[in-house]
Amino acid sequence: MAVTLNPFTLVNNFLNKYQDPRTANWLFMSSPFYTLGLCLSYVYIVKVLGPKLMENRKPFQLKNILIVYNAFQVLFSLWLFWGIAANGWFSGEYNWQCQPVDYSTKPSTVNMVHMSWWYYFSKFTEFFDTFFFVMRKKYDQVSTLHVIHHGVMPMSVWFGVKFTPGGHSTFFGLLNTFVHIIMYSYYMVSAMGPQYQKYLWWKKYLTTLQMVQFIGIMVHAFQLLFIDCNYPRAFVWWIGMHAVMFFFLFKEFYNQTYHRQQKAKKDAEDRKNGVVTEGNSQENGFVSNGKPGKSVNEYYVNGTTAELQNRIKSQ
Repeated sequence: MAVTLNPFTLVNNFLNKYQDPRTANWLFMSSPFYTLGLCLSYVYIVKVLGPKLMENRKPFQLKNILIVYNAFQVLFSLWLFWGIAANGWFSGEYNWQCQPVDYSTKPSTVNMVHMSWWYYFSKFTEFFDTFFFVMRKKYDQVSTLHVIHHGVMPMSVWFGVKFTPGGHSTFFGLLNTFVHIIMYSYYMVSAMGPQYQKYLWWKKYLTTLQMVQFIGIMVHAFQLLFIDCNYPRAFVWWIGMHAVMFFFLFKEFYNQTYHRQQKAKKDAEDRKNGVVTEGNSQENGFVSNGKPGKSVNEYYVNGTTAELQNRIKSQ
């Protein structure tokens, strides 16, 4: 009966047997269910409750709030990046090929443990990205990729802080915070208004940088499968497979967003020139079976009125 009634206690007891005692009493670290509850609440708010509450409301104008929020995220990410770098990766103390977790109380080691927890906490502050989209009724921005990325990350990082705060896994945080410095700088400038849009031509390259980040994390994690390193194999797979998942999600986003934009731009140019290709409904309404067709003007200029009439009949 106790087993049936207390599954949460059983899970907590099992996990707590193997936890890092340095983070055992820190906020949300005693049980995974606090983090899981917050992640599930986030998904419910942005996909169900938020849109319902906004259904009969006008979009909020959040320009100043967005500028302040994104500026905070830039500074927070910069602090995290420097803390992870200075206490490990750029200090000469960490080995780029194999870095086991140091469970000592050395000052730099303890600092890295603290930075690991703050990196975990930063995943909750990122929830506000989506909250602001919902409040502004930018539902097209609340994509599957966006919700999965934000909804999964706190739970993923929780395990690292619970069992392996420091060491090899913090490379993920190093790259991720660097990308976020650039990403939130982009969002901050974007929030300043349309007059600053001319400075945001590099959005496409920001998505590319995010994909490169995950390639770097994959390579760095999976190298431990081929060398002897005192680092848990389970976390090698945990980190590496997360990088694989997010890489393909971002790649799909890239293909859908930028390839579609390129096609739309080409279609617009074709319409302007009066040329129609298959599947492209333009003002003259002609289709050339997948091959670039002549414009209406070309038919008249060449005196081929009959050809033009035959093409109209064939549609």
